[in-house]
Formats: sequence, C-alpha cells, structure tokens
Amino acid sequence: MTIQEMQNRKTELGYTNEQIAQLAGLPLGTVQKIFAGTTKAPRRATILALEKLLGDSSAQTPSSVFTKGGSTSDGSYPLSSAVPSPVLKDGSAAYSAAKPLHTLEDYLALPDERRVELIDGVFYDMASPTHLHQAVLLRLAIELAPCADSHPEYELFIAPSDVVLDNDNYTVVQPDLYIVCNEKDCNKLRFYGAPDFIIEILSSSSRYHDQFRKLNKYRLAGVREYWIIDPEKLKITVYDLEHEELPETYTFSDTVPVLISDGECAVDFSKILEKIRRYL
Repeated sequence: MTIQEMQNRKTELGYTNEQIAQLAGLPLGTVQKIFAGTTKAPRRATILALEKLLGDSSAQTPSSVFTKGGSTSDGSYPLSSAVPSPVLKDGSAAYSAAKPLHTLEDYLALPDERRVELIDGVFYDMASPTHLHQAVLLRLAIELAPCADSHPEYELFIAPSDVVLDNDNYTVVQPDLYIVCNEKDCNKLRFYGAPDFIIEILSSSSRYHDQFRKLNKYRLAGVREYWIIDPEKLKITVYDLEHEELPETYTFSDTVPVLISDGECAVDFSKILEKIRRYL
C-alpha cells in the first residue's frame, strides 16, 4: 500500500493516529509524522505494520471498540457519548478513556460563535483574546511581514485560520500566527499539514494548552520552530523542534532570530514593548 492508500483507509475506518499506534504497536510520533508527510522514507518494518493493520479487510471501525458514557474535564467537552475504551499514551501524556472522538466534520458543524480547537478528537474551548493579546499579535505580524515579503516561499497567516495539523480529520488548531514554506497545501479554506513556524501568545486560560498540549502536538506533527510568548511576564520561549534543541528564553528587550530563516529575519521585541505598554 502507498502512504496515500493508507491515509484513505485510515479515514475510511475512522482511526486516529493514537489508535493506529496502539493497534499496530508503533510509536505515536512515527505514525503522526508518516501521515503528516514529514517522514518521506519510513522504515520497511513500519510500513509492514501499517499495511497489516490498514490492509486487513476485517479491521474494526472505532465504534466497534468504543464504550459509552463518561464526561470530560480540562477544558474539553463532549458532543457525543462514544469514547475509546483503552487509555492511549504518547509517551508524555495519557489520553483519558473519558474523552470523546470528534472529527473535522463535527468541527465545521459548530455554530460560528463557538470558538474551539479540535485535538485528537477532543474539543477545547477558546476564550476571547484580550486587548493585550491582540496588540502583541498585531505587532508580531507587522514585524514579520517584511521577512515574509523578502522570502517568496513564505506565506504568513494570523488567527483565526484553521490548520488541520495531522492531515487527518481529528486535529484542527488555530495558531495565533504561523508561516508555511515552499508552497505547501494552503487552500482558500484551511491549511493541511504542519506549518514550518508557529507562534502562540499565552493568556490565563491557555497556559497549559499552549505550553504542553500544543507543544507536544506541534513537535510530533513536524513543526520546525515554535515560539511561546508570555506578554504578562514579557518572556519569549523559542523551541527549535527541527533539531530537537533545548528551548531558548528571551525577554521583550531582545531581538529574537527566526531560526527557519537561518538568521536572516528577526523580531525586535523592544519595538513591540513600546507599542503595548498601555495594556500591561
């Protein structure tokens, strides 16, 4: 089977990456990178394990292995009662058996006023951004626009903009700002796959979500660089996910280089600080 055939079969069966990893006996990160298209030449043993699972005509759909009932916590909420029966783990976090699975179709069916992100089949509420948050986002876009203009292969986007992160139907996020390189699949509606560069701006309601849950998702999906900006503490944390380096920490007095540009672009946060002082 080709990777595309496996992707089609995965969608047909309704499996998430976590379920495939568990059922095929593979690391979650490996499965996510294969279906996100970031691993171009998977190991033969990995392909054989996926073919064995996805090529099996007797393979069960998730509904045949789900139980009913349960409730959610930590910002998620159910829209249905189907939940996976096992506890799935990705090496750093446990996926609670109480969490329901939802799809891109469920996400698109929500009322326009409902602001959520969909991660691994679970909805997470998004609070309305503060003036401080939006002021920082605006100034970041202004600072990064010349960088994008000087690199024709860069496309710069700001929230709200949907990213179908794992290139499947179970994760849709809205990064505050992201850059996509090399003419990836940016259609008129949403982006499919892993952006090269993402920035999230922390708020009181999103600290865990951005610093842990989304950090892990971005790393596994193949995002190359991730900035977490804390405007209340005037701190920037930069993750070089491409090279798996330890994070670097900066302040709003620093000029922070954009790693994916090989140092050609940078953001002078002292300029941003001058523009947002009234909101601090």
